[in-house]
Amino acid sequence: MSARTGPATSPRERLAWLLKSRVAMTHVHHELAEEFPHHKDKLHELKMSDAHYVKIANEYTEINHEIHLIESGHEPATDERAETLKKKRLMLKDQIAAMLEAK
Repeated sequence: MSARTGPATSPRERLAWLLKSRVAMTHVHHELAEEFPHHKDKLHELKMSDAHYVKIANEYTEINHEIHLIESGHEPATDERAETLKKKRLMLKDQIAAMLEAK
């Protein structure tokens, strides 16, 4: 167990732990290739062949970028806004994980 990820193992549990404990994330980008390192080929294949995946991945990237700007202090936001964006990013990540498992 580390102070950064907490005791949980799934992405959803880690986010819940972070939000509950108010542990600050240290400007981690959370790029899809880093989130799914064992699925880089599948990510590329989906990007080339699945328009729905492209839409979800683009939305994930946009939200991820906004979260990074907030966490690094380059964009002001309330705690509520930051938490909402993190929950949305997690939802999109769950959808991408499901697509990778189905592929």
